[in-house]
Amino acid sequence: MVRDSKRLRVGIEATALLGPRTGVGQMVTNLLETLAARADLDVTAFAITLRGRERLAYEVPRHVRARTRHLPARLTRLLWRHAPAPRAEFWAGKVDVVHAPNFVAPPARAPVIATVHDLTFVRYPEMSTPDTLTFPRYIRLAIDRGAVIHVVSDYIAGEVREHFDIEPERVVRVYSGLVPSSGGDPARGQRLAGTDRYVLTIGTIEPRKNLPNLVRAFDEAAGADPGLVLVIAGPDGWGVDEYEAAVGAARHGDRVLRLGYIDDHDRLDLLAGATVLAYPSLYEGFGHPPLEAMQAGIPVVASNAGALPEVLGDAALLPDPTDVEALADALHTVLADDDVRARLIARGHDRVTRYTWDRAGDELAHLYRRVALGAGK
Repeated sequence: MVRDSKRLRVGIEATALLGPRTGVGQMVTNLLETLAARADLDVTAFAITLRGRERLAYEVPRHVRARTRHLPARLTRLLWRHAPAPRAEFWAGKVDVVHAPNFVAPPARAPVIATVHDLTFVRYPEMSTPDTLTFPRYIRLAIDRGAVIHVVSDYIAGEVREHFDIEPERVVRVYSGLVPSSGGDPARGQRLAGTDRYVLTIGTIEPRKNLPNLVRAFDEAAGADPGLVLVIAGPDGWGVDEYEAAVGAARHGDRVLRLGYIDDHDRLDLLAGATVLAYPSLYEGFGHPPLEAMQAGIPVVASNAGALPEVLGDAALLPDPTDVEALADALHTVLADDDVRARLIARGHDRVTRYTWDRAGDELAHLYRRVALGAGK
């Protein structure tokens, strides 16, 4: 058992750093940077992968050890289904606590914390990939082995407690933090968009993001706004055909610009130059892009689904994402009503102060120590 006075040795499963920095990859990046700056933690990042494992050392912050092994992820997960081995220490070495921030947690001698960002694979299996449909089994295994579940919103905490029938005290909510998203160059963002008036949405093209309905709602709003463009920034996931069909059927489909994956520089500039950020997801466990837009001083139209009402509060318009007319009306209101825009921008600036990585780091460090000392079991 770790003594309360010593530097806590934390092993962070960081395989997500080796893919495109969307979603969990961004979260792990920010998590490691936050933890690396703390004097009370000794952090090791480990990746469960065979291909690309040499890259991990170049992806982690200074003062974070990078550890990998010559063992493929697919084989490792198959082994975990049948036995609590290989353990996290095989990669991380001796640690006091293990944090798996991407749903699937390794077995370990040390106490384990597993992050569950949402339950899309339970609530909307038709919107899930074959890989994510295996997540409930691994979450169940981690719970049965004594893991504490970290969630990023109270909404998801309730879903996890209900679906997995886990003791309430073993589900702990720590909100994610935000990295600075202000200070972009609006003129460059508008050059990237090809116009000075655009609706921006950021995220992977996948069914949960509800982009076909966004295209249809934009098509309605665009009829009264000839200079308006819809800019979609994010990589292809799956379900792209439905999105492309919606664009093809739109009267103003020629004003829908798809940029694909964007780097952090382009992201900041596109946010700075946007007229409104649209994020009409059908389900979310947190929702970073709307908060990033608020931090950049851009009004937000999101949805009333999942954790978005909890996270965004009254700082965004939150229509029903399945109601195209309601979504179009919300877009039109923000585009046309200066008073509404000003009110949302002011509320957004206030809202984002709740979500900092300093706060998240403090709360997670407290959780690590509590779990390592045995109080989290």
